[in-house]
Amino acid sequence: MAARQRVRAASGRASGKRGAGPDAGSESGERVVKAGVARYEKNMVAAAEAMPAEKYGFKPSPEMNSYGHLMMHIAQSNNTFCSKISGQTAPDVKIADTDAKGKLVAAVKDSFAFCTAALAKVDDSKLGEQFMFFGNRPISRGGALVALGGGWTDHYATQAIYLRLNGILPPTAQPAK
Repeated sequence: MAARQRVRAASGRASGKRGAGPDAGSESGERVVKAGVARYEKNMVAAAEAMPAEKYGFKPSPEMNSYGHLMMHIAQSNNTFCSKISGQTAPDVKIADTDAKGKLVAAVKDSFAFCTAALAKVDDSKLGEQFMFFGNRPISRGGALVALGGGWTDHYATQAIYLRLNGILPPTAQPAK
């Protein structure tokens, strides 16, 4: 229930509708997601770097994706979402989940750099515009921004679990220095 309310509130803020949440209308949807880019980039890149290269093939169970696959997926998702939201062409990146750690970490870094640049050109005036995503599913730019933020949350949580299963504290659990 609470998660649904947060999504509704975030969706309302992203579309500019007042009354969608406790602070709806006080901050634009584009600024909320743009602020998240830097935070998630820092944490997700640090998590990608924290996993030893020899563990990029790690799977918690045989039917699950490897850590390398997760890094590939993060880079591809960032490029796809930020391209669709901004209307810019996504970078043509050739990566595989079996690529070396360095190549996958670079792809994650590059995908966040693309998102930062692409989302810098997005403003609230176009958040209601619809486009087709994931086949024939219509979504607004604002809705895609909410989904992008949700994806970052999900992906970082998955990184954190994989790290912990390998005895590594994720970046956000590290003691203050």
